[in-house]
Amino acid sequence: MRSKLVLLAFAGFLAAAPLAYAQSSPALQGVIADFEAYERRENPIAAGQEGDRAALSRLPETTPAANARRRAALEAFRGRLAAIPAAGLAGEERTNHSFLSRIVAEGLESLSFDSDRLAIDFEGGPGQALAYLADTTTLRDVSDAEAWIARLDAAERLYAENTANARRGLAGGWVQPKPVVDSALGVLRAEAAFEPATDPLLKPFSTLPATVAAAEKARLLERGRAIVAAEIAPARRAYLRFIESEYLPRARAQVGAASLPNGKRYYAFQTRYHTTTDLTPDQIHALGQSEVRRIRAEMDGVMRETGFKGTFPKFLAFLRSDPQFYAQSREDLLEKASEMAKRADGGLPALFATLPRLPYTVKPTPREVEAASTTGRYYQGSPTLGVAGTYIVNTGNLPARPLYELPALTVHEAVPGHHLQIALSQELGEQPWFRRNANVTAFTEGWGLYSEFLGIEMGMYRTPYERFGKLSYEMWRACRLVADTGMHWLGWTKEQARACFTDNSALSAGNIEAELNRYIGWPGQALAYKVGELKLKELRRKAETALGPRFDVRRFHDAVLLGGPVPLNLLEQRIDGWIATERARPA
Repeated sequence: MRSKLVLLAFAGFLAAAPLAYAQSSPALQGVIADFEAYERRENPIAAGQEGDRAALSRLPETTPAANARRRAALEAFRGRLAAIPAAGLAGEERTNHSFLSRIVAEGLESLSFDSDRLAIDFEGGPGQALAYLADTTTLRDVSDAEAWIARLDAAERLYAENTANARRGLAGGWVQPKPVVDSALGVLRAEAAFEPATDPLLKPFSTLPATVAAAEKARLLERGRAIVAAEIAPARRAYLRFIESEYLPRARAQVGAASLPNGKRYYAFQTRYHTTTDLTPDQIHALGQSEVRRIRAEMDGVMRETGFKGTFPKFLAFLRSDPQFYAQSREDLLEKASEMAKRADGGLPALFATLPRLPYTVKPTPREVEAASTTGRYYQGSPTLGVAGTYIVNTGNLPARPLYELPALTVHEAVPGHHLQIALSQELGEQPWFRRNANVTAFTEGWGLYSEFLGIEMGMYRTPYERFGKLSYEMWRACRLVADTGMHWLGWTKEQARACFTDNSALSAGNIEAELNRYIGWPGQALAYKVGELKLKELRRKAETALGPRFDVRRFHDAVLLGGPVPLNLLEQRIDGWIATERARPA
């Protein structure tokens, strides 16, 4: 899973491709240039990651006035795009027109719901967005440090805007359910207890190089500490009091988005947005049930391979409780994840013709948020700023982190999953900037789940238990289709949604609880994984059938990845074109 804070708070997705772009439509090029300038103003996090020095000192605005400004700009872009005849465009120009038109339309529809009013999520509030920035910021000189200080100085404003948005939500019935608020409070209380002298937001100052004089480093660090002590720490405590005293008592009892005002229309939009398809929630629910049945049959077969003689529920109980399947310490788990990541590196050349230059590292989930956090995730790096990608492993609650699931987690979050896909995109910078900052959940998370399938071809699953763990992870994503639509569309309770995971997967109770809170607080996002993965597998089968012995998996993966993430219909068009080109290529 990519960090939600990147995707939602700042949409800092970077992608690119080594393609030539026709310049035959000056009108379209003008719209793209103006849209990109608008995006750079509105999204300083993504702009900063690509080296915009001024953007590195800013945080986004989350006010109704800012959204009104965005709405007016998007309306103007929609009109300009509609005036350009798509029939007169070809190749990448047609893709750019279609993709940008979709981004603009989705942006306008999203703004119509004013979902900023939901304010918090299962991992807390503004503090986690700031923590992500602190973890991924490297200061190369004094001007970088000054920029980080400016961002710290803007943090108090971010808390104030978030509080105001939450109060608007309380007034209009747009409030998160109680399980989400309870989960968030655990993080908010940990943040409120930070000591200003050792606050995690001061981490970037430790990255200043030796070329900066010690006295200057001390001066900059002291300025940062002063802002944390005088502004951010009080803002955290005030925000915690607000959530505890005003927000929690009015949290929704119903967990589904359908219980929000206009909630069914909101969830239907989230479904379309995250899957990039026109599948309805009912169709996705049925797809999930079908996948659960298919995967369960495979799991039964692997269980028999292990020699276990009992029932499926007893096998799950055995997997969830036997000490042989669990790390003995945090360090042990992190070391095993690191070894698996390095082993995955070795399997890449056989499947990929193009590999990224940017490396990645393996780090534990920060302890202050591990209780509410998922089992793992990926933080993208920045070649421009000299920041490696990061595979994050949750080393808390070891009984919830079985080792038989670790290979699947590793290939999803690191390579050939999120790191490979995102780093390749970052390093092939010939696409328009708007495409390097578009969030396409079905592509990125579909690729992550497809990468778990590639783990079979890479030899990552060395025992029947690890193969079962891979299937358990696939079952997890199939149950997401059932549970997410069940809660948000069909009115299920959290307990009804839990049953699919407990009855059919080896996920621990703690992991299931954290995941359910995530789905409740992030409607529709969980649908993207399976929908995207199934499309990628479908396109690969299509190519294999069409090309026969001429099919080259390394060239196929280049065709998928080197055009950057796009909605699934545009991906299918890309692969159809690639198949035609491959057929015409001399043998």
